[in-house]
Amino acid sequence: MGPWWALWLIVTLLQTLEGQTPTTPRGFSQMTSFESKQFQGEWFVLGLAGNTYKREHRALLNSFITLFELKNNSQFQVTNSMTRGKRCNTWSYTLTPTTKPGKFTVDNGEPGPGADKEDMQVIETDYTKFALVLSLRQTSSQTVTRVSLLGRSWRLPHKIIDKLICLTRTQNLTKNNFIFPDVTGNGAGSGWIPLFGHWVKTPVSEGQPSQEHLRRAWEVHCEYGW
Repeated sequence: MGPWWALWLIVTLLQTLEGQTPTTPRGFSQMTSFESKQFQGEWFVLGLAGNTYKREHRALLNSFITLFELKNNSQFQVTNSMTRGKRCNTWSYTLTPTTKPGKFTVDNGEPGPGADKEDMQVIETDYTKFALVLSLRQTSSQTVTRVSLLGRSWRLPHKIIDKLICLTRTQNLTKNNFIFPDVTGNGAGSGWIPLFGHWVKTPVSEGQPSQEHLRRAWEVHCEYGW
Protein backbone atom coordinates (compact mmCIF):
# COMPACT_ATOMS: atom_id res chain seq x y z
CA MET A 1 0.00 0.00 0.00
CA GLY A 2 1.59 3.26 -1.16
CA PRO A 3 1.71 6.41 1.02
CA TRP A 4 -0.87 8.30 -1.07
CA TRP A 5 -3.30 5.37 -0.91
CA ALA A 6 -2.84 5.17 2.87
CA LEU A 7 -3.45 8.91 3.21
CA TRP A 8 -6.61 8.67 1.10
CA LEU A 9 -7.88 5.78 3.22
CA ILE A 10 -7.30 7.69 6.48
CA VAL A 11 -9.06 10.80 5.20
CA THR A 12 -11.99 8.70 3.91
CA LEU A 13 -12.38 6.92 7.23
CA LEU A 14 -12.31 10.21 9.14
CA GLN A 15 -14.98 11.65 6.87
CA THR A 16 -17.10 8.53 7.33
CA LEU A 17 -16.83 8.68 11.11
CA GLU A 18 -17.67 12.38 11.12
CA GLY A 19 -20.75 11.62 9.03
CA GLN A 20 -22.03 9.25 11.71
CA THR A 21 -22.71 11.98 14.28
CA PRO A 22 -25.55 14.50 13.93
CA THR A 23 -24.51 17.80 12.39
CA THR A 24 -26.60 20.82 11.47
CA PRO A 25 -28.26 20.02 8.13
CA ARG A 26 -28.38 22.51 5.27
CA GLY A 27 -31.20 24.99 5.61
CA PHE A 28 -31.16 24.94 9.41
CA SER A 29 -29.38 27.39 11.67
CA GLN A 30 -26.65 26.24 14.03
CA MET A 31 -28.09 26.01 17.54
CA THR A 32 -26.16 28.44 19.75
CA SER A 33 -27.90 27.60 23.03
CA PHE A 34 -30.25 24.95 24.37
CA GLU A 35 -32.66 25.52 27.26
CA SER A 36 -33.06 22.16 28.96
CA LYS A 37 -35.57 23.45 31.51
CA GLN A 38 -37.83 24.68 28.72
CA PHE A 39 -37.43 21.48 26.70
CA GLN A 40 -38.32 19.11 29.56
CA GLY A 41 -41.81 17.71 29.93
CA GLU A 42 -44.20 15.78 27.70
CA TRP A 43 -44.03 15.72 23.92
CA PHE A 44 -46.36 13.99 21.49
CA VAL A 45 -44.54 12.09 18.74
CA LEU A 46 -46.30 13.40 15.64
CA GLY A 47 -44.12 11.82 12.99
CA LEU A 48 -41.08 9.63 12.44
CA ALA A 49 -38.80 9.03 9.46
CA GLY A 50 -35.82 6.74 9.19
CA ASN A 51 -33.75 4.63 6.83
CA THR A 52 -35.00 1.44 8.51
CA TYR A 53 -38.70 2.35 8.26
CA LYS A 54 -40.83 0.99 5.43
CA ARG A 55 -44.44 1.38 4.36
CA GLU A 56 -45.45 -1.84 6.08
CA HIS A 57 -44.25 -0.46 9.42
CA ARG A 58 -46.91 2.25 9.43
CA ALA A 59 -49.58 -0.09 10.74
CA LEU A 60 -47.36 -1.08 13.69
CA LEU A 61 -46.93 2.37 15.22
CA ASN A 62 -49.65 3.50 17.58
CA SER A 63 -50.06 6.71 19.59
CA PHE A 64 -46.76 7.66 21.11
CA ILE A 65 -45.74 10.06 23.90
CA THR A 66 -42.26 10.94 25.19
CA LEU A 67 -41.48 12.42 28.61
CA PHE A 68 -38.17 14.26 29.14
CA GLU A 69 -37.29 14.48 32.85
CA LEU A 70 -34.36 16.77 33.65
CA LYS A 71 -32.09 15.44 36.40
CA ASN A 72 -29.74 17.32 38.71
CA ASN A 73 -26.72 16.21 36.67
CA SER A 74 -28.20 17.87 33.54
CA GLN A 75 -29.09 14.49 32.05
CA PHE A 76 -32.52 13.71 30.65
CA GLN A 77 -34.34 10.58 31.70
CA VAL A 78 -36.54 9.85 28.69
CA THR A 79 -39.62 7.64 29.04
CA ASN A 80 -41.67 6.58 26.04
CA SER A 81 -45.26 5.35 26.19
CA MET A 82 -47.04 3.58 23.33
CA THR A 83 -50.33 1.73 23.02
CA ARG A 84 -50.40 -1.95 22.12
CA GLY A 85 -54.08 -2.80 21.90
CA LYS A 86 -55.45 -1.90 25.33
CA ARG A 87 -52.04 -2.09 26.95
CA CYS A 88 -49.57 0.75 27.48
CA ASN A 89 -45.93 -0.24 26.91
CA THR A 90 -43.12 1.95 28.20
CA TRP A 91 -39.35 2.02 27.70
CA SER A 92 -36.68 4.50 28.70
CA TYR A 93 -33.14 5.70 28.12
CA THR A 94 -30.79 8.43 29.34
CA LEU A 95 -29.53 11.46 27.40
CA THR A 96 -26.19 12.94 28.44
CA PRO A 97 -25.45 16.44 27.12
CA THR A 98 -22.30 17.13 25.11
CA THR A 99 -20.46 20.41 24.67
CA LYS A 100 -22.55 21.16 21.58
CA PRO A 101 -25.91 22.83 22.38
CA GLY A 102 -28.82 20.43 21.94
CA LYS A 103 -26.63 17.40 21.29
CA PHE A 104 -26.71 14.31 23.51
CA THR A 105 -25.27 10.83 23.73
CA VAL A 106 -27.86 8.10 24.23
CA ASP A 107 -27.49 5.45 26.92
CA ASN A 108 -29.91 2.56 26.40
CA GLY A 109 -28.50 0.61 29.32
CA GLU A 110 -26.71 -1.85 27.05
CA PRO A 111 -23.50 -2.94 28.83
CA GLY A 112 -20.19 -3.78 27.25
CA PRO A 113 -17.83 -2.21 24.70
CA GLY A 114 -19.80 -3.68 21.80
CA ALA A 115 -22.95 -1.66 22.52
CA ASP A 116 -24.25 0.51 19.67
CA LYS A 117 -23.19 4.15 19.79
CA GLU A 118 -26.04 6.63 19.39
CA ASP A 119 -26.14 10.43 19.30
CA MET A 120 -29.18 12.69 19.30
CA GLN A 121 -29.33 16.32 18.15
CA VAL A 122 -32.21 18.73 18.61
CA ILE A 123 -32.09 20.45 15.23
CA GLU A 124 -34.76 23.07 15.89
CA THR A 125 -37.37 23.81 18.56
CA ASP A 126 -39.44 26.68 19.92
CA TYR A 127 -39.99 24.72 23.19
CA THR A 128 -43.73 25.47 23.26
CA LYS A 129 -45.03 23.94 20.01
CA PHE A 130 -42.59 21.70 18.16
CA ALA A 131 -39.16 20.09 18.07
CA LEU A 132 -37.23 18.43 15.24
CA VAL A 133 -34.80 15.79 16.44
CA LEU A 134 -32.15 13.84 14.51
CA SER A 135 -30.74 10.59 15.90
CA LEU A 136 -27.89 8.51 14.47
CA ARG A 137 -27.11 5.05 15.82
CA GLN A 138 -24.06 3.16 14.65
CA THR A 139 -24.47 -0.62 14.53
CA SER A 140 -21.95 -3.19 13.39
CA SER A 141 -23.35 -3.07 9.86
CA GLN A 142 -24.93 0.36 9.25
CA THR A 143 -25.78 3.83 10.49
CA VAL A 144 -29.43 3.96 11.55
CA THR A 145 -30.95 7.40 10.89
CA ARG A 146 -34.13 8.59 12.60
CA VAL A 147 -35.89 11.95 12.37
CA SER A 148 -38.58 12.73 14.96
CA LEU A 149 -41.21 15.45 14.90
CA LEU A 150 -42.37 16.27 18.43
CA GLY A 151 -45.26 18.52 19.44
CA ARG A 152 -46.66 19.80 22.71
CA SER A 153 -50.15 19.12 21.32
CA TRP A 154 -51.68 17.45 18.27
CA ARG A 155 -52.05 20.82 16.52
CA LEU A 156 -49.32 21.21 13.92
CA PRO A 157 -48.63 24.44 12.00
CA HIS A 158 -48.42 23.86 8.26
CA LYS A 159 -44.92 25.31 8.02
CA ILE A 160 -43.58 22.69 10.43
CA ILE A 161 -44.36 19.93 7.92
CA ASP A 162 -42.17 21.84 5.45
CA LYS A 163 -39.35 21.85 8.01
CA LEU A 164 -39.76 18.12 8.57
CA ILE A 165 -39.60 17.42 4.83
CA CYS A 166 -36.49 19.57 4.47
CA LEU A 167 -34.77 17.73 7.30
CA THR A 168 -35.60 14.29 5.91
CA ARG A 169 -34.30 15.33 2.51
CA THR A 170 -30.92 16.23 4.00
CA GLN A 171 -30.75 12.67 5.37
CA ASN A 172 -31.57 11.13 1.95
CA LEU A 173 -34.91 9.82 3.20
CA THR A 174 -37.92 9.41 0.90
CA LYS A 175 -41.67 9.35 1.40
CA ASN A 176 -41.43 5.58 1.85
CA ASN A 177 -39.35 6.11 5.00
CA PHE A 178 -41.88 8.07 7.07
CA ILE A 179 -44.58 6.86 9.45
CA PHE A 180 -47.19 8.70 11.52
CA PRO A 181 -48.55 7.18 14.73
CA ASP A 182 -52.26 6.43 14.53
CA VAL A 183 -54.27 7.83 17.45
CA THR A 184 -57.62 6.48 16.24
CA GLY A 185 -59.11 3.14 17.16
CA ASN A 186 -56.68 2.40 19.99
CA GLY A 187 -57.51 1.07 23.44
CA ALA A 188 -60.43 2.93 24.95
CA GLY A 189 -61.64 4.13 21.56
CA SER A 190 -61.17 6.85 18.98
CA GLY A 191 -59.57 9.99 20.36
CA TRP A 192 -58.07 8.26 23.43
CA ILE A 193 -54.34 7.81 24.04
CA PRO A 194 -52.20 6.52 26.94
CA LEU A 195 -50.58 9.13 29.17
CA PHE A 196 -48.06 7.05 31.13
CA GLY A 197 -50.49 4.42 32.30
CA HIS A 198 -53.71 6.47 32.14
CA TRP A 199 -56.15 6.84 29.21
CA VAL A 200 -56.89 10.47 28.38
CA LYS A 201 -59.00 12.18 25.72
CA THR A 202 -56.99 13.82 22.93
CA PRO A 203 -57.74 17.24 21.40
CA VAL A 204 -58.76 15.51 18.16
CA SER A 205 -62.36 15.53 19.34
CA GLU A 206 -62.12 19.30 19.77
CA GLY A 207 -61.65 19.92 16.09
CA GLN A 208 -57.87 19.80 15.96
CA PRO A 209 -56.22 17.86 13.11
CA SER A 210 -55.95 14.11 13.54
CA GLN A 211 -52.94 12.02 12.60
CA GLU A 212 -54.78 11.03 9.41
CA HIS A 213 -54.85 14.71 8.46
CA LEU A 214 -51.12 14.98 9.20
CA ARG A 215 -50.41 11.86 7.17
CA ARG A 216 -52.40 13.13 4.22
CA ALA A 217 -50.73 16.55 4.42
CA TRP A 218 -47.34 14.87 4.23
CA GLU A 219 -48.36 12.74 1.27
CA VAL A 220 -49.66 15.79 -0.60
CA HIS A 221 -46.30 17.48 -0.01
CA CYS A 222 -44.47 14.39 -1.23
CA GLU A 223 -46.67 14.04 -4.30
CA TYR A 224 -46.17 17.59 -5.51
CA GLY A 225 -42.90 18.68 -3.99
CA TRP A 226 -40.61 15.73 -3.37
